[in-house]
Amino acid sequence: MKKALIGKKIGMTQIFDQNGKVIPVTVVEAGPCVVVQKKTVDTDGYDAIQVGFGEIREKLVNKPRKGHFAKAGVSIRRTLKEFRLEDVTAYNVGDEIKVDIFEAGDKVDVSGISKGKGFQGTIKRWNASRGPMSHGSKFHRAVGSMGASSDPSRTFKNKRMPGHMGAVNTTVLNLEVVKVMADKNIVLIKGGIPGPNKGTVVIRNSVRA
Repeated sequence: MKKALIGKKIGMTQIFDQNGKVIPVTVVEAGPCVVVQKKTVDTDGYDAIQVGFGEIREKLVNKPRKGHFAKAGVSIRRTLKEFRLEDVTAYNVGDEIKVDIFEAGDKVDVSGISKGKGFQGTIKRWNASRGPMSHGSKFHRAVGSMGASSDPSRTFKNKRMPGHMGAVNTTVLNLEVVKVMADKNIVLIKGGIPGPNKGTVVIRNSVRA
């Protein structure tokens, strides 16, 4: 990984390119992030940096977390993430990482917690087919057959059934950075990204580009 940043999803809008073509974009407030901890091969066995993003009141943070930030000499941040980098020599504890590390045309992967849908049936959760909707069928949106009844007399593991849907870590690959507004810490990314508005997202350079 070469570049990574934590941000907050603001919402979606659309902009026009030079040819007048509409481009749907997601607005993300990315950074500034501060380096809280630096890990190296000599001390930890691998190269990585731990960065913090977002303000939080001190009364909402426990003592171990306060001590971690106090040791680094930086203000308390709401979100902490660790990024493995090929080379961490350019970073020191207390350094700020801003949105200008990205530029228009970059390909990025965006991760976030998807919207929670609660407890859902197989039709919405797994795109299963429903039964006939006539009154006499008595089968409309039920699960349907569970499998053989005599042998092996059980349902197999990973059977697609009703359950909790959403609220899981999701990554959308190979999105394009349309515009970077460094003065406002804003980046416009083409297309949709996971999570609700005001949700925390992580932007990394694409692994497929």
